[in-house]
Parts: sequence; structure tokens; C-alpha cells
Amino acid sequence: MPKAKKTNQLLQFFDNHILLFLAALLLVFIPLYPKIPLWSPIEEYIVRVRLEDLLIAIAVPITLIQILRKKARFEPVIIKLFAAYALVGLLSVLSAVFITKTVPLELLHLGKTMLHYFRYLEYFSVFLVTFAAIKNRRDLVKLLVIILTTLAAIFIYGYMQKFFYWPVWSTMNREFSKGIKLYLTEHARIQSTFAGHYDLAAYLVIILPVIFSLGLTLKKYYKWLAYIIFFCGSWLMVMSASRIPFFAYIVACGVVILLVGWFKKTWKDRALSWLTHSLGYGLMLFFLLYYFGQGMLDRLSNVLSTSDRPVNLSEVLDETLEGLPIPNSDELYAWLPKLDGVPASSQPAPTENDNLLAQVSAPSDQPPTTVNPANRPRDVYEDIPEPVETEVTLPDGSKETVVLHQPRTFSECALKYELSLCIRLESLWPWAIQSFQHNPVLGTGYATLNKQFVNEFTFADGTDNNYLRTLGETGILGFLSFYGIIIYILYSSVRMLSKLKNPLALAVVLGFTAGSIGILINALYIDVFAASKVAYTYWLMAGIIMAIKHNELQTTA
Repeated sequence: MPKAKKTNQLLQFFDNHILLFLAALLLVFIPLYPKIPLWSPIEEYIVRVRLEDLLIAIAVPITLIQILRKKARFEPVIIKLFAAYALVGLLSVLSAVFITKTVPLELLHLGKTMLHYFRYLEYFSVFLVTFAAIKNRRDLVKLLVIILTTLAAIFIYGYMQKFFYWPVWSTMNREFSKGIKLYLTEHARIQSTFAGHYDLAAYLVIILPVIFSLGLTLKKYYKWLAYIIFFCGSWLMVMSASRIPFFAYIVACGVVILLVGWFKKTWKDRALSWLTHSLGYGLMLFFLLYYFGQGMLDRLSNVLSTSDRPVNLSEVLDETLEGLPIPNSDELYAWLPKLDGVPASSQPAPTENDNLLAQVSAPSDQPPTTVNPANRPRDVYEDIPEPVETEVTLPDGSKETVVLHQPRTFSECALKYELSLCIRLESLWPWAIQSFQHNPVLGTGYATLNKQFVNEFTFADGTDNNYLRTLGETGILGFLSFYGIIIYILYSSVRMLSKLKNPLALAVVLGFTAGSIGILINALYIDVFAASKVAYTYWLMAGIIMAIKHNELQTTA
């Protein structure tokens, strides 16, 4: 074969498959690569540019070029919905600057607001890549293999992080977001390659229902491969000890079981499917909680407890199983591969970054207690004084600002329930509601909800309720335009369920439908659609779902 002809064939192959390669790269790279920053667009702020941003900056323009060359397709309704949100977001920014004046017309403040605006558009943009990449069933299979392999790698890293002290890169505060390598402390929760345990858990809420659906739908060894990876992902969910994502995950998996059974031909088959799959899933969950879920059970106990009515689910479970011929958790842990054969809980942490190691976990990563020691909330375990800046007069009459450390005081709500819950109830959520009331149509602008006065520059922004955050930042127009996209995708998914004949496509759409319900539940307590790894994953998966709708994947395999 002439060299020129061979080169042309290679270029043609590359031209035909470049989008599939880029989609696969995004599905692997975004979850697996830690949040190690390249630089800071705003040095004073916690949000930083990372390698994934550069990858997206390459993938999206190539996708657009292929669309213009008519080598790929786009979804017109979704594009219009994206454009509508982009317009509303821009109007919200202009309103914040010139009408409500909640964003000062200064580079620092306006830059932060615009950074958040463009990041939402960046999250949306990856939808184009996966949608354009899938042209047939083979492309779908390849991306599913990538997703399964990626979750297996996340599990391996999480396991090694727990038992072999593989490092953590966290963004829980501005200092950590600089890319400092840390290690899990004794009671810290697994976060694997993610920047926090909540991000890991939210990612699993999206992905695990898809894999569970594949396990319930596929045949032969593919089924068992999906089951094994689903079990590993569920282990990560339990070890993350994130309560709201855990509840969302249970609901999503319940929806999978319900829908898989519903597509059986007779009521007898449906009832049998619901019974067997519920029993199998329940036994798996029981096993994981009993042997690995101490942290999760303790935190679930806190939900049920009050200051005068403590509840301990671990003790209830132990008493229930007392006398049964089953190994206890210590006996099971003895079989697990660990550093020097010793459980991680009894290993000393590495000494690198000694001054930061104790801070890698949030206060709630310590063992919860149902007792309220020294008049503190149950999820506060150390008497750490609160630094307060105050102005003092020196002997020469001059004034100087000094930092005094005063004992912390807690609200009645925090003492009765939890500090984390009451921060939301007493601060974060009311601030968002106030911003919405200030401008119900367009909100007060991106990254303005945590400010106590207009010129204050906050180092991080969050509401811990994605719905209230959207309402506060962009008003009712932003809320309708943003969640309208998700509702349209979910509506399209539900409509596809009755039409799909391809078992593989049906399993993916069914799992994504359940995962969407789960992530919408998760959004009640966490800003999931503003968390980069989670948001990218959701829109990448949404692109796959809409590609199934628009390509020849709705016929029998």
C-alpha cells in the first residue's frame, strides 16, 4: 500500500473517531485526575484552573468544528435550552452590577461573578462531546466499558487511600485547594480521587444506578462484571459516610429495581423480580453497613438523635445480630490486604505536612457521639477557640488590630441537633432566600449569597442546597432555565423507556433516569451541580442519553 494512501486512511480513521476518543478521555480523566491546580485566575479565591479545564478547552472546539463540517450532530432543543440559561445568567450578572448593585463594578468582584457564570457554561459544554461522539451501538459499548473501568480504578485508589495511605488532594479550604498532598487521618472519610467525600458520593449517585441497571439487565459474565463493580462502588459510598448521598443512592437503586421489574411481561414475573432484586440488594447493603459502615451508622444515628434522646444504630445492629454464627468486623478486616497487615485505624499517619494532616478531615470526620460534651454540638469534638479581630489602643495612644481567641458559642439549634445542619438552617439557606427576595426575577448574581456586605470578598461560596443557590443567584428565571434543561432530559429519558428495544440502551437510560432522581434529591443538601467533577459527569452522561435518543440505538441488538 502506498505511503500516501496509508496516511490518508489513518487521517480518515482519526477524523471519524476523534470525538469518541475525546469523550472517552473526558469520562476517564475528570473523575480520576485529582484536583491539582495549574494556576489561579483570582489568587484570593478558592476556584482554580486545572488540567481538566484545558482538556475541555481542546475537546469542545474540536466538537464544534466537526459539527460545522457536518461530521457530527447536535441536539437542537438542548442547545436552545443552554442558550436560554446563558442569556438569563448574563442578565443576572448585569442586574447584579447595575440594578441591585450586589456585585461592585470592580475587577476582583466582577471577575469572581463572571468566573462562576462561565464555569456553568463549561459544565454544559461537555454534553456536546458525548452527544456528538456516539453514532452507533459499538460507540455506546466502548464508553460504557470506559465508565466501568473508571469506577473500578476509583475503587482501587479509595481502598489504597484507606489501607495504604495513598495521598489525598482536597479543596475543603483555600489552602488545600493549592494542591497540597495530604493523607487521611484515622477517622477521615474516603474521598478517593475526588476533592471531598461529598463529591465522591454525588458522583456515585449518578454512576451506580447505571451500573446496577446493567447488572440486572445484561446476561452471562457481563452481568457479574457489572455486579462486582457495583459492589465496589457501593463500598465507596458506605465508606464516604455521606448521609444525603447515601439516601439518594438507595432511592435511585430502588427506582432501578422498580423499573426493571416493571418491564417484565407478567405480574408474577414482576413480583418475583422485585422480590429477588430487593432481597439481593438489601443483603449487600446490610453486609456493607455491618462490616464497613461504622461511620455511616454513627452519622445516621445523629440524624435520629436529639440532645435528650440519643440513638446508636451500631449498638442496635450488634444487639440484633448477637448470637448469630457470623464473623465480626475485626475477623473480616483480618483477611483484607493492608499496610503491614495492620488495620488502617491503628496505623500512624505519615509525617509529611504535619501541620496540615490534622486538618485534612472536617470536624464531622471524627467519631460522632450521642453525648453532648462540654455544651458542644454532637458533631464538634474539640474546643477550638474562635479567632476574632479586634482593635486595641496601645500605651502611646495608637491603635492596632489584634486577633483574640475567644470560646466558641453555639446556637440552641446546633446544641440540640448538629452544627452542620444548623449552619444551613440558620445561615446559608436564609441568606439565599434573602437574595431571592431582594430580586426574585434575576437574583443577586453569582457568588453573592455568602456576603454580609456588598464589598466583602468571600474566599469560597456555597449554599448546600442547589435549588436555593440557583434561586438566590439567578432568581426564578435562572431556576426555570437551569432545571428546565434537566427536566427535559429526564422527560426524554422516561419517554424512551417504553420505546427502547435494545437491552443495553434500555439499561443505560433506565439507570440514568434513576440516577437523575437521586442527584436531584442530593441537590437538596449539597450544591452538586456546582461541584466540577459531579457536574461534568452529569452532563457527560446526559449527552450519552440524548445520543441514544437520536441515533439508531432504539432497535433490537
